[in-house]
Amino acid sequence: MRDTERREPGSGPEPEAHLRLEGVGKRFGSIVALDGLDLEVRHGEFYCLLGASAAGKTTALRVISGLETPGGGRVVFDGEEIAGVPSPDRGIAMVFQTFALYPHLSVFENLAYPLREARTPGPEIRARVAEMAEMLRIGHVLQRKPETASGGEQQRIAIGRALIRRPRLLLLDEPLTNLDAKLRHDMRAEFKRLHRELGTTMLYATPDELEALGMGERIGVLRDGRIVQTGSPDELYEHPVDTYVGQMVGSPKMNLAPAQRGEGLTVATSFADVSGGPWTGTLADLPQQAGLLLGFRPTDIRPAGGAPRGPRFPARVHLTEPLGDVTVVDLDIAEDMYRMVLPESEAVGFRPGDRLDVEIAVEQTHLFHRDTGAAIGRDVAPPSGAAAA
Repeated sequence: MRDTERREPGSGPEPEAHLRLEGVGKRFGSIVALDGLDLEVRHGEFYCLLGASAAGKTTALRVISGLETPGGGRVVFDGEEIAGVPSPDRGIAMVFQTFALYPHLSVFENLAYPLREARTPGPEIRARVAEMAEMLRIGHVLQRKPETASGGEQQRIAIGRALIRRPRLLLLDEPLTNLDAKLRHDMRAEFKRLHRELGTTMLYATPDELEALGMGERIGVLRDGRIVQTGSPDELYEHPVDTYVGQMVGSPKMNLAPAQRGEGLTVATSFADVSGGPWTGTLADLPQQAGLLLGFRPTDIRPAGGAPRGPRFPARVHLTEPLGDVTVVDLDIAEDMYRMVLPESEAVGFRPGDRLDVEIAVEQTHLFHRDTGAAIGRDVAPPSGAAAA
């Protein structure tokens, strides 16, 4: 499902943390941007910070880089508290959402600018610019102004200007937001290539779960200035600690059906009684009629047929959304809307208004407390490097 290269369990001791935030807070007037943020990025890791708009991603990166002063807590980099270290002396570089290139300078001079500021000798500047241009495949635009380069080339120039300083940590703040869909896809592959070739520790902030799942060795899900859960893409997808993570990770997002504890070890929804899920063992601890949410992925609901995998119930096609090799089908089930994802060949004949029986793969379902959103009874990935909120 995802092709990110990962460190295999048992392949050796876990590396020590390269960057650690401990209880970091930050306020802007009455607005709490960071609320006791705990974050750990390991040496050489590609770590993605995933969160919706205003979750605190940019503020966290600005605190790490030294552009903002934390209101409390500790920022530890390579074992050193760096809250009082000037930004240029931290060995940290940052790529912003906007390319922030100097329009009056050539691409060569944009790349050379940080080295000139550091009083690097001319021959070394020329050698390092040539090296960076070859690595980023922008040698053909070195003598041009940035405005004449394509969007993807401008993003590479911005990355090159950050990397040419040879930072120990590279921060990337939604760097692909201003690119079109194809360029975003291409640049995701470029970031993975650069990380593989350079081995630089990278902390990548994004609101796009596809970017996080496709690139991150580990992902920290950020909400209201706190890490909710940290884990590998598969851990977050298969074992979310709450409904926020369950719906943030995975596209289309997880279906959530209002439910309650039914008779015996069953969960009662408006369309079926569900039993035999991975949460069954904990139902006995819940009061009768406790408010619940039954979660199931759009890929885990299918037209009924063959050996049953779970409860079957009637549905009506509301609309279809063909997406190439798959089709998203919006279903009206007991007057609530849920989404189903099918291979295009299986959904080609569906039309709005069609009625069909569907079933849920009960072994893949999730159960949550309706009031708090917290997961119930299914193995939950431990929040490696950060506490769950």
